[in-house]
Amino acid sequence: MKKPSANTNIVKKKIVVAVTALNAIDNPGPGVAVIRAIRECPDFDVRIIGLSYEALEPGLYMHDLVDKTYQIPYPSAGTDSLMARIIYIHEIEIIDVIIPNFDAELYNFIKLRDKLTDLGINTFLPDLDQFESRDKIKLYEFGQKHGLLVPADKVIYQVKDLKEAAEEIGYPMVVKGKFYDAIIANTLEQAQKAFYKIQAKWGLPIIVQEFINGTEINIAALGDGKGNSISVIPMRKLYITDKGKAWAGITLDDSSFIELARKFIKVTKWRGGCELEIMQTADGKPYIMEVNPRFPAWIYLTAAAGQNQPASLVKLAMGQQVVPFKHYEVGKMFIRYAWDLITDVGEFQKISGTGELQEKSKYDLNVSLN
Repeated sequence: MKKPSANTNIVKKKIVVAVTALNAIDNPGPGVAVIRAIRECPDFDVRIIGLSYEALEPGLYMHDLVDKTYQIPYPSAGTDSLMARIIYIHEIEIIDVIIPNFDAELYNFIKLRDKLTDLGINTFLPDLDQFESRDKIKLYEFGQKHGLLVPADKVIYQVKDLKEAAEEIGYPMVVKGKFYDAIIANTLEQAQKAFYKIQAKWGLPIIVQEFINGTEINIAALGDGKGNSISVIPMRKLYITDKGKAWAGITLDDSSFIELARKFIKVTKWRGGCELEIMQTADGKPYIMEVNPRFPAWIYLTAAAGQNQPASLVKLAMGQQVVPFKHYEVGKMFIRYAWDLITDVGEFQKISGTGELQEKSKYDLNVSLN
């Protein structure tokens, strides 16, 4: 007779986790990677609820990853609209944890944190002071205060201010949006075009930043909100798209990057996931170019390397004790790729018309197009 496994009687914790940022495109959101990592954690029996903004976000059609999807209002609609929608979804799904993954939506979720807690919905987000202290607009001031290397910058509201900014910073310089996008400009004309392009997409202000030449390093980190680092993994970009996004990367063994991230988490008492975008100069100086207040799109690499940051965040949100990781696999690579996901027009019609997309049953695959 076969001896039963030691794990036979272990009952996994059943939880419902809602995740945003399902746009797995050439400039991907972190949502799909976050879901993959959580699903691979052996400690959970998880139901994943996708929260989408648009009907063509690929992640909402990935039925092996997302159990059900609901559309939510754009961040510009404000907290009242978002809260009303979450209450509706929560009454159906009984959500345990929400993980928002877009910069632009975090402010609303942070403002709603206490109300979500009252409903029994857990989050693990930075507070407003933490969130605002690392804002692109305040990053240089933040670096000066805490002894961190940050490129010089100037915040502007009018295109005419570009000339003065260029005189202070010099060319080349980087023109950046308050949420996303960065364009290198070598002339005033290029800077003006970048200003208008980014303003049309993300509004004002615009940040003009000193250009730092070097090697791009990204660091994914998870803080416990008390100044302790649960996980820190640095990654060097091996392939970069025309949008500046990592399409391939490799984990590094470099204690200086780990200590830099730990210092950031300690001085901010950061609560949740974050990404430090670093430019390391030829003489080894690490400049912090940006601090993203959420997980990066390449976050699944942390799980593959032995430190599952998304799953650890879920545990922290649920009030569980999480021991800081000490080791990870160096030389672990990711290579992103495109994949044609095939679905039915009926599914697109459902999410577009009703704002919801049910699980795809094998008994309900035929859709009438008449």
